[in-house]
Amino acid sequence: MRAGLRRTLDLVWPRFCLICGLNAPGHPDACAACRAQLPPAEPACRRCALLLPREVERCGHCISAAPAFDAAFAAFAYGPPIASLVQRFKFNRDLAAGRLLAALLAGQLARRGAPRPDLMIPVPLNWRRRWHRGFNQAELLCRDLSRHFDGLPWSDALLRRRATPAQSALPAGKRHGNVRGAFAIRRLPPGVRTVALVDDVMTTGATLAECARVLKRAGVARVEIWVLARA
Repeated sequence: MRAGLRRTLDLVWPRFCLICGLNAPGHPDACAACRAQLPPAEPACRRCALLLPREVERCGHCISAAPAFDAAFAAFAYGPPIASLVQRFKFNRDLAAGRLLAALLAGQLARRGAPRPDLMIPVPLNWRRRWHRGFNQAELLCRDLSRHFDGLPWSDALLRRRATPAQSALPAGKRHGNVRGAFAIRRLPPGVRTVALVDDVMTTGATLAECARVLKRAGVARVEIWVLARA
């Protein structure tokens, strides 16, 4: 019954792939061919999601300098067409691209058996950047992920205490210092022990590590990272 209704609706209101622009019957927002070309973020380090020739519990960097978070999950490698979708979402206010990205992330989390946390927390933006952009992309991802995971709660529990230069404009060695002390707890619901920090792209992981450090100091026992892509 539902399948027949869906086919009828596809004829009346055809759905088009947000990646290639062609008709995408039966596949909301992305056709099967484009989905098959999405760059996987595996094998990787389970601690920081760095892509590697084979999966390991901890890569060399995590062994020598373990990040404050306990595990990281990236749905895809940061390359075409994921990079284009992320940029459209963040900088062109393409909310349809954002919904597709959240659905793809949810699908990968489910496929790989990611444990359900007590709470999702989006990485916060500075108020000026949020005002200029009109939204925080990490918050929208949390909102959509909650729908995919039966109302999994999320909260803007972190705030950005000060503006910092964009991490992308800095060399890797200066990124940890750039965000040191930049985050604080806004409010943390009682009883939260496990948290998934949600963001769009993970590069060095400096911002996510600083957020995790703040959460651990507030009493959170385990922090995992959920991101769309690993650069």
